[in-house]
Amino acid sequence: MSTKTSRNVRELDRAPNLLPLLGKAALNMALPGRGGDGGGGDLPDLELVLGGVTTDPDDLAAYDRVCGFRYDDRLPPTYPHIQTFPLQVELMTDDSFPFALAGLVHVGNTITQHRWIAASEAVTYHVHAEDLRPHPKGQQFDMVATGRVDGEVVWESTSTYLHRGGGGGDGEAPDAGADAPNLPDPTFSAEWRVPGDTGRRYAAVSGDRNPIHLHPLTARLFGYPKPIAHGMWTKARALAGLEGRLPDAFTVDVVFKKPLLLPATVHFKSEQADGTWRFAVTPKDGGTAHLEGTLTAD
Repeated sequence: MSTKTSRNVRELDRAPNLLPLLGKAALNMALPGRGGDGGGGDLPDLELVLGGVTTDPDDLAAYDRVCGFRYDDRLPPTYPHIQTFPLQVELMTDDSFPFALAGLVHVGNTITQHRWIAASEAVTYHVHAEDLRPHPKGQQFDMVATGRVDGEVVWESTSTYLHRGGGGGDGEAPDAGADAPNLPDPTFSAEWRVPGDTGRRYAAVSGDRNPIHLHPLTARLFGYPKPIAHGMWTKARALAGLEGRLPDAFTVDVVFKKPLLLPATVHFKSEQADGTWRFAVTPKDGGTAHLEGTLTAD
């Protein structure tokens, strides 16, 4: 694990434009040492900072509709993730980054909300990569994002990515192994019908237009028989299922276990014990969960 405490800080005056960055990511996939089974090297000692980020009410309403949240003037816990996503892509497509973005698999995400953020508040976001470490199927690292309002840390997120070389392979997400929560079987809560256009709808509100989420043809190019739901949509939809019971400050940790092929009918399961919510999104007919998570009040 990295012990560095200082980084090269690059302050941005506007959010990066995702379209050219995603185009660059596709080109990087073909470069020797960045995509395929190659790649490697140290993570860049670089931190991106974007200040003065406010939320457009129409954008927030659109996100709430896609993810199942009731409209509110407070940001859902997962909303800052899409505000930091352009910074994450900017960093992961930087020439100093050792892996091609298109060869990475998002295997887990942890969010700590220290308090609710109002849509009208101006947030400063910081993003960096850390903790490059071995994994049985390749190498893992964390993309860390922090949100501050008037210098106060109000939101933090760690997204764990696996570099295993190449695209989607057999269409199965890698098992996160020891990083997965040790969950009992939560009780049945609800049945969701997830339409086939969910990936395109989430891409429209998040900017994450990875082709594996958009269309059967583009998904098959990466080894998936159908488009798959974004992991962060599944996490957001699960939190929407707990809406009204969320504390003001909490940590929610999820592992993305198995791709959710679209369209689908899935079960959302949850239970609370000893101050901790345990939840899962599972196939209707049973088997490996698509997502497992815990939520604990801070």
